[in-house]
Amino acid sequence: MRRNVLMCGVAGVLALFAAPLSSVTAAQQSPVTAQVQLVMKSAAKPAAARDAAASRADVVVWLEPLGADDRVTPSVPSPSANAQIIQHDKTFVPHVTVVTTGTVVQFPNKDPFFHNVFSLFEGKRFDLGLYEAGSSRTVAFNRAGISYIFCNIHPEMSAVVVTLKTPYYAISDRKGMVTIPNVPPGRYQMQIWHEQVLPETLSNLTRTVSISVQTSSLGVLRLPKQRNLSPLHKNKYGQDYTAPPKTGYSRPGY
Repeated sequence: MRRNVLMCGVAGVLALFAAPLSSVTAAQQSPVTAQVQLVMKSAAKPAAARDAAASRADVVVWLEPLGADDRVTPSVPSPSANAQIIQHDKTFVPHVTVVTTGTVVQFPNKDPFFHNVFSLFEGKRFDLGLYEAGSSRTVAFNRAGISYIFCNIHPEMSAVVVTLKTPYYAISDRKGMVTIPNVPPGRYQMQIWHEQVLPETLSNLTRTVSISVQTSSLGVLRLPKQRNLSPLHKNKYGQDYTAPPKTGYSRPGY
């Protein structure tokens, strides 16, 4: 009897030490937070200030593991699930999408007319051709980078897909809050992207950060507004968009 009790006691001690190996890792993971501020010129008008507050959304912040830190496993993240960018009311929804490499994104057309989704600028280059209402196309984003997406029929339509090699990322909300979930302690390279900030400025904002249970805030991230959200762009042929003919008929998609 004493031997059975002793064996049970030993098993219990081993279980006590073995079980936390997985739970400790989970417990060490914590959300990393930041507050985004879009810096405007001091002479900005009240209306511009309201625009600045609204544009604090859609700032992408991500962390890439650095070095051989045994607390961080920089494995290739699984592709994001159920990613889609809907075409509705001549608008891409959502405007900004973040996925990990290998993710297949759906582009359903929920407008009562044709669209032609394409991207020929940086990131993933593709042309989905003309497709009708109620149909959908897919694109595999297998290369990290920024993909600017447009419609070859409607010049006012634009979207962005940010493809990353890390699962540690988040998009700011309208209040500028960023929360990256389940980040293990370790050293990371922090990178930021926003459509209104020039690439060279974003590059200068890149820095190395150390994340721990005690230090899980990136502080305030101040971004200067440097360009408009909807810059002029050419169609997929590199030409200016043409207006629909002024007749009783219209081109598909209008």
